[in-house]
Amino acid sequence: MIWFDRRAFVGEEELLAALAGRVRGIPDVTHVGSVALQRYIEGETLGSRFRQGTGIPPAMVAQLIALAGELASIPPDSLCVRRHCLAEGRIADGDSHGFIDRLVLFAEEHVYGRNEHRFGTLFGDLGIDGNAFRRLRERLGGISERPFRLLHGDLHRENLIIDPQDRLWAIDWELAVFGDPLYDLATHLYLMGYPPRQARRVAERWTTAVEGVAAGASRCWRSDLPRIIAFKRAQSVFTDVIRAALSLADGAALRLTVPRLRRVLKAGAEPLGLAAVPTPWETAVALTRWRRSYASRP
Repeated sequence: MIWFDRRAFVGEEELLAALAGRVRGIPDVTHVGSVALQRYIEGETLGSRFRQGTGIPPAMVAQLIALAGELASIPPDSLCVRRHCLAEGRIADGDSHGFIDRLVLFAEEHVYGRNEHRFGTLFGDLGIDGNAFRRLRERLGGISERPFRLLHGDLHRENLIIDPQDRLWAIDWELAVFGDPLYDLATHLYLMGYPPRQARRVAERWTTAVEGVAAGASRCWRSDLPRIIAFKRAQSVFTDVIRAALSLADGAALRLTVPRLRRVLKAGAEPLGLAAVPTPWETAVALTRWRRSYASRP
């Protein structure tokens, strides 16, 4: 199994139980014997009602902003929840540059490095090599310090449920982490695909909300937010190249995979310092070559 993202907490249910009464709109946790179970949330995903690229109603935005404020009220030392990383190995509170650099390192070592033996030729054919991480770090230098708070880490349309009373619920907390509050906003904006005007409004309201409960949580957000979003675009290049290749191995159509992958490559070209984005023909050739090589392996 390929891990595309770091996991900070040992158990999602343990985290949710600790957040009960502090964060609204999260699944309840019950225990059946020694097994912890999340309550199933009746409803539909936000994405099923409002497709990618479209705006969402003000009432939904208000609930998202309220969630951001509640998460920003939870500092790292306020939850007694088991974490994978020992205390001495954690990034110091407020070291936002160290936090983002740890994410770059994970992509470099765990997504790219550990899978280079399988996908290295494909990355190379698409014009991507290990030097892309050096160029990415150069673009992320000088990120401002902000106090760490709890982050969901994956707030997108399919992880937000609208119940029959139009209440919004956040599910899938497995990527939650303590870190730079601006990272949660950047991830959310990148994954949601808001229309530009609504994206700007969400960013303004979100940063106001987190600043209201954690002084300094929105420091230099206007200059840092675009750079963190650029990191998300770069990160997606490595995960989506692998996903595209594996989808072909499972029988996906090349004519559908190529345009999707090229959109990701175009979005990530600037932060990765890529000299050029492969043409549709070059992308198809690279994927086909990898698929043939993959099929010939024992």
